[in-house]
Amino acid sequence: MWQSLSFGASYKAAYCLSVCPAGEDVIGEFLDDRKKFLKEVVKPLQDKSEMVYVVPNSDAEDHVKKRFPHKQVRSVSNGLRSKSIRAFLGVLPHMFQRNQAKDLAATYHFTFTGEENAQATVIIKNKTLTVEKGHIGDADFQLIADSQTWIRLLAKETGILSAVMSGKIRTKGQLKLLKAFSRCFPS
Repeated sequence: MWQSLSFGASYKAAYCLSVCPAGEDVIGEFLDDRKKFLKEVVKPLQDKSEMVYVVPNSDAEDHVKKRFPHKQVRSVSNGLRSKSIRAFLGVLPHMFQRNQAKDLAATYHFTFTGEENAQATVIIKNKTLTVEKGHIGDADFQLIADSQTWIRLLAKETGILSAVMSGKIRTKGQLKLLKAFSRCFPS
C-alpha cells in the first residue's frame, strides 16, 4: 500500500519488491522469460534509490538496511489497533517478527478480566509463535490485566506505569520477558 501511495492515486504497485517476482499485471513477462525479467525489471527496481516504508524495529527494517543500504528507510505505524482482546490475540501471528525473537524461548500466560474475560497462552521459541486459548503448561511470565486497560495500553492511550500502580495490570516473572515479548510485535 505504501509503495502504491508513493506513486500517486490509483497506482497499483505491480513491481513492488515486497511481492516479487511480479504482480498479476506483469506475471506473464516473468513466466515467459524469468532471467530477462529479473535483469530488466527486478534488478533496476532493487538498485533504484527510493524511500521504503517499514515499521520501526521490525524484521523488514533490518532487511532493508542490510540488503538495500542505498534505499532510504521511512518509519510508519503498522496501522493495527486492536479494539478487543480477541482481536489482539488474533492479530499476534500476523504481527510477529521472527528475527526479533531469535534468542527468545518463553511461555506467557495472559489473563484478561473485566469487560472481556479471556485466558491465553503465547509460546515463543525457535523464532516461532503459538497462541492457544486457556493456560497451557507452565508460564515463564504471567500477565493479569483489566481488558480495557490493556487495549488502551496497546493504543498508547495510557502508560504501563499508571496501569501497574492502579493494579489494573499485574505481572509475575522477569520483566525482561515482557520487554522481549513487546520487541517481537513492534508498532
